[in-house]
Amino acid sequence: MTTPSHIPQAPPDAARVTRAATLSVAPMMDWTDRHCRMLHRYLSAETLLYSEMVTSAALVRGGALHLLDFSAEEHPVALQLGGSDPKELARAARLGQQSGYAEINLNVGCPSDRVQSGCFGAVLMERPALVADCVAAMRATVNIPVTVKCRIGVDAQNPEEVLPDFLSRVVAAGCERVTIHARKAWLQGLSPKENRDIPPLDYPLVMRMKEYFPNLHISINGGVQTLEQAQRFLEAGLDGVMIGRAAYHTPTDILARADPVIFGKGAQKTPEGAVQAMLPYIEAHLSQGGRLGQVTRHMLGLFAGRPGARAWRRALSEGAHLPGAGVETVKAALALIQKQENLHDAG
Repeated sequence: MTTPSHIPQAPPDAARVTRAATLSVAPMMDWTDRHCRMLHRYLSAETLLYSEMVTSAALVRGGALHLLDFSAEEHPVALQLGGSDPKELARAARLGQQSGYAEINLNVGCPSDRVQSGCFGAVLMERPALVADCVAAMRATVNIPVTVKCRIGVDAQNPEEVLPDFLSRVVAAGCERVTIHARKAWLQGLSPKENRDIPPLDYPLVMRMKEYFPNLHISINGGVQTLEQAQRFLEAGLDGVMIGRAAYHTPTDILARADPVIFGKGAQKTPEGAVQAMLPYIEAHLSQGGRLGQVTRHMLGLFAGRPGARAWRRALSEGAHLPGAGVETVKAALALIQKQENLHDAG
């Protein structure tokens, strides 16, 4: 159930990972950890999942290999790396492959001050040649896909000019897929949170990139709220859609429907089924010394929009931190949902 990733695992083949990239959940710091990914995997067997960003320095210089831990059941799952030193990124990518990840993704989109000070993330949009060197170094080191997640530009850059040049360079270096967040990042003047909302979305520009690079697998990211919106992008010719906050806050709306709607496989999952499926995982986590809240904090949005959703969130938020909290806490919260639904139906 919770196999440490430093024990080699066989990742899915590249063709399956590419198919999975038709719909993916964005890498999100403090959110898409291994517990979150396990929940998402129970909701969708097909969607491509991403780790939180892990810096190459933490792995190579810091020896923090525990950051690579994941369960084989999460597959297909990709490792997102942050860094700008080609040799160090190559070593980190090798560690990721050895741990069993199915893809290595380079972060060229995060606008936080900490990332800028480390010369990686969105600031690398200003250094496409360096990004190409990083991709080439990783590509030469691993035999799993190397991909890039980027913005359309930063600050005063003209996206119409810089984005095609950026893509040309990373493709020539061996990048196999790109995910484009359809907003600029403002490195000065906006917080990371503001950078997710304030810069205007330019979906048509991303669509034009597919025209310019017809053989490149391009996924779009930014502002996608529903599966129906994702479908429209796919029907318009894009190869994939990456969804972030909507997949996290309303996972049932996005992920529980993803397999039949996007991939044409399987049946729609239910949040009740996901809760039941998570119980053995939670028990295993607790038996290894973990805390209930580390898992259940990712489950708060399962019943969003349904009667009892508030009671579910409150029961887990408050109960998960009480002494002795365990699976019975989760079962009791689920019972509240069922009670509220019965009352709603009776009314």
